[in-house]
Amino acid sequence: MGKLREIHIRWIGILIVAGLATLNDGEDHMAGEPFWFHYFVSLCFTAVYWNGAWAIIYFFRRKFPEISKTKRRLSFSGLGVIIWMSVGGIPLKMIFNVVTWKEVLTIEEHLRYLPFNFVIAAVVSLSYEAFYFFEKWKEQFRLYEQLKNQQVRTQYEVLQNQMSPHFLFNSLNTLTTIIPEDPNAAVAFTEKLSEVYRYILQNKDRELVSLKEELDFAESYLFLLRMRYPHNLSFQFNIDKKYLELTIPPLTLQMLVENAIKHNVVSKAKPLHIDIYIENGQSVIVKNNLQLKGSLEKSTKTGLENIRKRYSILGNRKIDVITSANNFMVAVPLIDLLEEKDLHLV
Repeated sequence: MGKLREIHIRWIGILIVAGLATLNDGEDHMAGEPFWFHYFVSLCFTAVYWNGAWAIIYFFRRKFPEISKTKRRLSFSGLGVIIWMSVGGIPLKMIFNVVTWKEVLTIEEHLRYLPFNFVIAAVVSLSYEAFYFFEKWKEQFRLYEQLKNQQVRTQYEVLQNQMSPHFLFNSLNTLTTIIPEDPNAAVAFTEKLSEVYRYILQNKDRELVSLKEELDFAESYLFLLRMRYPHNLSFQFNIDKKYLELTIPPLTLQMLVENAIKHNVVSKAKPLHIDIYIENGQSVIVKNNLQLKGSLEKSTKTGLENIRKRYSILGNRKIDVITSANNFMVAVPLIDLLEEKDLHLV
């Protein structure tokens, strides 16, 4: 429920409820007063009670926004509304001589309206909660659709790059070269090539994969690259086992490695080294020495931007890109699913 929409509904409702209350007012404490005065009094009470209840519900909504805390949010907001309905109108009752100080201090005065206040609190709290839950559901559905659309684009781009004639030509050319020289290496190369394609196809419908799965895939992908650049490319993994069950979007490491190969010189004179490690237990870092090519092949400009968009959708997370005189680093957040119970995207 948007603020602008809600405030319109609230004040229209206040005007209508005040009118109905005036028409059904059976009290005689304001007998002889004109209709407009009765309506004004009803309007004051309705506005105070309704706005106060809304403020209480909104306060606990901000304090406990997660869907998993719905029971707690409802309990506190319901109790708060009951208390407000019991004491919130006391100043107005005194102003309009509805009750006296002596009556205000008696328990009977408050108990008399307790069942009514309880019903009103339940109706108001559940009504606002229903709208809130519906809006949260729509927001999660919208984010899910955005992620699916982004993922489809990612799948297409990665599959297009990996299965392009250029990639296949390089892979087959490498395989043809090593078959007569080292049949065992040729078999290993074929197996790794198969693992790369299998991983892409198996994870095309997933939003998150474990870091272990992604690292295994990255190792297979780097194995193929190192066979093409046997003396010009090296890589090192420094990942503690305790982080392997954390998750990241699939193909993230592959995109970062591909980005490093694509934009940097890889030669005997200038070998490229890629490090993949964990920093502060919160991010996985892909780092390479910086030796940019003089001219770059045509780029689809999807690498880092693609990763940024996917992390933005996954809880508005951000990646860090750090460039120094000698190195280029990208830090992507690790996601702990145990702490993401309210992220309905997996």
